[in-house]
Amino acid sequence: MRAAVLAEVGGGLALRDLAEPVPLIGEVLLEVAACGVCHTDLHVMKGEVGFPLPAVLGHEVCGTVSAVGPGVTQVAVGDRVVASFIMPCGTCAHCVRGEDDLCSTFFSMNRLHGTLYDGTSRLATPAGEVISMYSMGGLAERCVVPATDVFAIPASLSLSDVATVGCSVLTAYGAVKNVGKIKLGDDVAVVAVGGVGSAIIQVARAFGARRIIAIDIDERKLAAALDLGATHAILSGASTTEEVLSLTEGRGVDVAFEALGGAATFATAASVVTDGGAVVVVGIAPAGVVGAIDLARMARRKLRILGSYGGRVRTDLPEIIELVERGVLTPRDLVTRHFSLDQADEAYQALARGEIVGRAVIEMADHVN
Repeated sequence: MRAAVLAEVGGGLALRDLAEPVPLIGEVLLEVAACGVCHTDLHVMKGEVGFPLPAVLGHEVCGTVSAVGPGVTQVAVGDRVVASFIMPCGTCAHCVRGEDDLCSTFFSMNRLHGTLYDGTSRLATPAGEVISMYSMGGLAERCVVPATDVFAIPASLSLSDVATVGCSVLTAYGAVKNVGKIKLGDDVAVVAVGGVGSAIIQVARAFGARRIIAIDIDERKLAAALDLGATHAILSGASTTEEVLSLTEGRGVDVAFEALGGAATFATAASVVTDGGAVVVVGIAPAGVVGAIDLARMARRKLRILGSYGGRVRTDLPEIIELVERGVLTPRDLVTRHFSLDQADEAYQALARGEIVGRAVIEMADHVN
């Protein structure tokens, strides 16, 4: 099969022929239909997040089940499915408590060593060179995923309807529902409205937020945010805090979501939250980036600084799929650019230049059914 391989830090993605992957016990082989273009992959490409190379990146995947390993009963060959970037093992202490987003096996085995949970990768060259897997290694024609991480979609939905669900939408859903705990009538700010920030806008609207204030340095992204359901858009600058206060009768927002992973965007989020409110840090920063906050204000005004990584896969993804089927969430609207597998490196270079508004997807065929 063909896959886009990252061979070295700072290098591009190059198409290579890899050996056909084979699912083992409790695993599923997917014929990949589409894979989202995520900024976290870009961190790996730049060396801002350490990962063993050579590797196949890509972790926002939808496709069709083409084979199942021993013991798999929840999906069958031919099922159309989505898979989450967090691949819960189902047995660690966090997974047993329903905290899939903290799965210790995923972080220790996959994110540190690029393997699945028997300590080996399913990817290799025909000559036997091992290729690491970033999550399932979705920038390939086929990928192997633990069966705990695949969810069938109903016949009423196409794969293109759910192409961005496995990372950006799941991450937004987890941030809004589980961490920010948005309720009817809350005011929220979304600082940085790229792929994840755009999804947060959709999910916050679904959860009944009153005001959804999009903040960004890119006017194109702000215009798109308004189309997705933001009630206000602010071009980030020296007067951002004052503008948010003006829109919220001087109180600030109940929850501010930081969706980039930067010191400046964190500072903006912290500056616009009301007394007793929460700053939810969603964006993945390069290693070593530090955010500053006035500790006296944090203590006296009871500000909460909360981290959010993905969602609770086995409970949240089925809920998201149902909301998409009902038309409450429309993740298809987040996609603004389409690339082929041959254009994988081009897609990530466009992302690095800030040219992607919303989400881009890499499609393995001319179109995703």
